[in-house]
Amino acid sequence: MTDTVIVDSGGANLASLQYALARLGASSVVTDDPRRIASASRVLLPGVGAAGDAMHRLRGRGVDQVIPSLKVPLLGICLGMQLLFEHSSEDETRCLGVLPGGIGRLQPRPTRPVPHMGWNTLESMRADPLLRGIETSDHVYFVHSYVAPVSATTLASVQYGDSFAAVVRWNNFSGVQFHPERSGPVGARVLRNFLSI
Repeated sequence: MTDTVIVDSGGANLASLQYALARLGASSVVTDDPRRIASASRVLLPGVGAAGDAMHRLRGRGVDQVIPSLKVPLLGICLGMQLLFEHSSEDETRCLGVLPGGIGRLQPRPTRPVPHMGWNTLESMRADPLLRGIETSDHVYFVHSYVAPVSATTLASVQYGDSFAAVVRWNNFSGVQFHPERSGPVGARVLRNFLSI
């Protein structure tokens, strides 16, 4: 099996994520080849941009058929986390369907513009290997306009006007709404925890 695979979903954060893994001593390959993804020992699904465009790219390469069948640890990042759910209201997109529920647009408030962009703290954390060593006072970096509601899959939430899921897990599939590759030592700890799962 190959080592760690980063799914090429067309996002702009692929190189920074690969570099963040390299700083932790983990080699990785960026690919949209379904066979390479299927043979990986762990998979990261990053995403920047629109749900409809990202799913169109994944379907075009047949990656949408591979990801739900994976038995190895997978970490979705930002849009990649959202794509793990059944549906997104962004472009009314049918997603990968490995996590139950749907994604909705974050509602703007007078003091809470959309997109949610910047540092925020995690709340209501449940114990999980992905969050080992992470505290509720720790800051992580967000850039997004769509959110997953707090549900049975939520390991940690974040408050930005309303509460929404910041970290999720369902069996071997986990996801973070924030960008660990841009979240300093805390983000590095999350990636290190994922690599040790």
